[in-house]
Amino acid sequence: MYIVVHTTEGLKSIRITLGNFHLFHFREGKHQVQLMYGTSEKDIYKNLSSSKEDIEKFQSGMEDAWSLYGQDVICAFDLSSFNRVCDVGGGSDAFAKQYISCYPNSTVTIFDLPNVVERAKKHFVPSEEDKITFQSGDFFNDPIPEADLYILARILHNQDDEKCVALLTKLHKACKPGGGVLLVETVLNEDRSGPLAAHIYSILVMLDLEGKERTLSEYSTLLGAAGFKDVQFKKGRHLDAVYGRKENISF
Repeated sequence: MYIVVHTTEGLKSIRITLGNFHLFHFREGKHQVQLMYGTSEKDIYKNLSSSKEDIEKFQSGMEDAWSLYGQDVICAFDLSSFNRVCDVGGGSDAFAKQYISCYPNSTVTIFDLPNVVERAKKHFVPSEEDKITFQSGDFFNDPIPEADLYILARILHNQDDEKCVALLTKLHKACKPGGGVLLVETVLNEDRSGPLAAHIYSILVMLDLEGKERTLSEYSTLLGAAGFKDVQFKKGRHLDAVYGRKENISF
């Protein structure tokens, strides 16, 4: 989920709204998706896709977010050696476009649920069809496309630790030796003193999902448990980049 706070007034509004839901969350001990959306549906993604208007708002928000912050995290490390890239749970082609603009010799496969891919294709720009492709599937249950680099942009913060390790382990097995995984998240300071955006996201995630925002050491632990080594970190203007590498096979 993406939030861009532009004004103090907007931030106050978010605090007030989240403050009320925050109380509900701890008092009731359960997620507040139904209350937030006024429906009986518990799955936030089904609520988000319940109407054409909601879908368009969500896609527009993603486009805006990646146009502002995409290249900042994509260019945080030199990823030019990776020819085949898989954007896992990428949704639209917004992030992939930013990646191709930085690394024009690469190709990106967007791997997401069938209904998400179907919607994304309708808005896809044909001029980049040789660089960006789509593949349908559930990243927890279906085979992952083979690639040199996997991108998880705002994916892990939606999941609990167990699911994070399961997904990262799956990517590690599919990843070529010498390849890697790039995480795009808002990383908490080790003492959890900030940044403010990470705490706002944390409240949202507690309300409607099973994940949380994490520190670099926590992401390093997840990556290490899945087999990724040499974890590197780059702080961004709004979103941060964490990179883990799969070791080459040596004999």
